[in-house]
Amino acid sequence: MEKVSDTIIRFRLKNVYVSFLNNLTFGILPKHLWVNVVPSQFALNELNLKPIGSGPYQFNKLQKDKNGTVKSIELKAFNKYFGGEPFISTITFYFYSSEADALTAYKKGEADVFSFSSATNFINIKNTADTDYNILPVNLPRYFAVFFNQSQNKFLADKTVRQALTLATDKKSIIHTVFGGYGQTADSLLLRGMTGYYDKIKSPDFSLDSAKNTLAAAGWSDTDNDGILEIGKNNEKLEITLTTIDWPELSQIACIIKDQWTKLGVKVNLDIKETAKIQNDTIKPRQYQALLFGEVLGIEPDLFHFWHSSQKKDSGLNLALYDNPEADKLLSSALEDLDYNSRAQKNQKIASLIINDMPAVFLFTPDYLVVVKKNIFGVEFAGLNAPSSRFAQINQWYLKTQRVFK
Repeated sequence: MEKVSDTIIRFRLKNVYVSFLNNLTFGILPKHLWVNVVPSQFALNELNLKPIGSGPYQFNKLQKDKNGTVKSIELKAFNKYFGGEPFISTITFYFYSSEADALTAYKKGEADVFSFSSATNFINIKNTADTDYNILPVNLPRYFAVFFNQSQNKFLADKTVRQALTLATDKKSIIHTVFGGYGQTADSLLLRGMTGYYDKIKSPDFSLDSAKNTLAAAGWSDTDNDGILEIGKNNEKLEITLTTIDWPELSQIACIIKDQWTKLGVKVNLDIKETAKIQNDTIKPRQYQALLFGEVLGIEPDLFHFWHSSQKKDSGLNLALYDNPEADKLLSSALEDLDYNSRAQKNQKIASLIINDMPAVFLFTPDYLVVVKKNIFGVEFAGLNAPSSRFAQINQWYLKTQRVFK
């Protein structure tokens, strides 16, 4: 890295990396204040209570309760912001100990803007919609899926079984039941709006009858009428363990998937892991058969780290242990391809290969809900990479309009 001028710096990379510019979109800290603070002390440093950044607002004051817990932070408009002085002069952030407390505050109309990520609150908000607020669903570049570890269950190594499980999974029912309809189905590793997304490249739609026919054609049957399919001369039963985290939403989704696959004739065992333990005990050693988990992709999807065979082991993110030489070549090439159209074509080919191989059941991408008073205008959330980016255009928000006579 080298300084070119007071406003320009130059980065020199060893290799071309498509996502590099997107990875540079982080906040800037004042060096003269933070230079002597070691990274391990960043989170607890007092400088966080009087932040200095480069945005449209500057810190004004902070309020704590008697226990020292931060209750609110007030910001005032920064009139030297490069994008122009914001329309709203003062903004106050209120902090709540839980989303349940925030929901109570929403019902009382105590603030103008609220944010929610809990599925339970999605349904509560939908059922108690306030006419003074607009509910703005924000779609983020993330999805949840069931990743198959074919080395841990011989039945999952059979593509016919994976295909049947995909056909037997009703994604829309999950979105409606768990998230109150706030979310979209994920039918591929590429989500809507991502480079190379094409709505014709998708996993098959839900059809329990097709799923049953698929397994029946492969020789599966319920010979003893116990509701579980068997195959072979030893009548081996189709049994799978589904693992996930003990988050309320994921536990509920796991139960729904269990019910859906049970209707297909699969014996499903649920393995609900503690959040603190699942990384070390389950994901890192790849000790699972089918894993219900989420992945955050970024605006420009870095597919390499999620699907290249070199990423199968810890600390890689290839949770399906996917291994396809043709896909590997495309993933490596796309990672260094700066031509958008060329990269889009490669991403489409990658998506087609993975959809065909069925190493996972792509489920859904849940919405992040922002609830905004109707007297606030100019609020847009297109192209967000993370919930923290929802205020990136806050300098364009405004409260009043004025008639102009010509």
